Amino acid sequence: MTRIGRSDLDIFPLSLGGNVFGWTADRDATFEILDAFHAGGGDFIDTADSYSAWVPGHTGGESEKLIGEWLASRTPQNVVVATKVSQHPDFRGLSAANVRAAAEASLTRLGVDTIDLYYAHFDDPETPLEETVAAFGDLVTDGLVRYVAVSNFSADRIRSWIELAKAGGSALPVAVQPHYNLVHRNEVEESIVPVAEEFDLSLVPYYGLASGFLTGKYRSAEAAQAPSTPRAEGAAKYATPQGLRIIDTLEEIGAAHDASIAATALAWLRAQPTVAAPIASASRVSQVDDLLTSARIDLTADELAALDAVSTWSPAS
Repeated sequence: MTRIGRSDLDIFPLSLGGNVFGWTADRDATFEILDAFHAGGGDFIDTADSYSAWVPGHTGGESEKLIGEWLASRTPQNVVVATKVSQHPDFRGLSAANVRAAAEASLTRLGVDTIDLYYAHFDDPETPLEETVAAFGDLVTDGLVRYVAVSNFSADRIRSWIELAKAGGSALPVAVQPHYNLVHRNEVEESIVPVAEEFDLSLVPYYGLASGFLTGKYRSAEAAQAPSTPRAEGAAKYATPQGLRIIDTLEEIGAAHDASIAATALAWLRAQPTVAAPIASASRVSQVDDLLTSARIDLTADELAALDAVSTWSPAS
């Protein structure tokens, strides 16, 4: 188990991403995925109030609603649920009134009394940060949220949040959710990791598999040059000579652990300083075991060094 920052949230070192629930995974598939994840020891679920508002006919909150239905149906013990505010079509931004209303709506959809970990999903330059920090602090004081966190915030804004929270006596953040993986490293390692280390924050990275590129699925020239879906397009941009060397190295190291390329990539991410649990999604129950395997692989120092040697570079994104 891994502890998130200074919190008392002890979690399995992999977070199941809920972005696909209600989108590429319907209700039955979502329940199967959650059942398999929990049966395999998983207890940390990540979602957002805006998932899956981008789907025609959806309004946002679909993922939270399905997770809530699963929680009510299964009543699992010691499950940690993280969700986020600022991008739902009805609750955009981080004004105090919006943060409160969005949290209450998420609580209703999830069917819980308290949100375990509540993220500010994206920074909101239109709202004074002091107002946002106080609003999150009030949610903790009032018992609606256990711990607060930030996602997609710059290092300077994280520092400012912490300074304002200390000055105002508000709850301090315990986690940061950045875009971080083997083909997107430099920005996080140069700016976010030092802040996390200084203030004892845990990283819970998203895009741990680089839109699927780090599964090895898009390693062929044909797959790289002829993407057929938005996900494939997102992955194909990493299919450079250096990106493909990363895949080859992952495959070689994974073979030594009887593990897939994807599981090995997630194991590398889990081994990085300040990382508590990478986030990874599954659209089919058959994918869950591979994700769970990643949390049980301990890469050697030589294996980590080999991956560092081929990946200390970040493509334009």
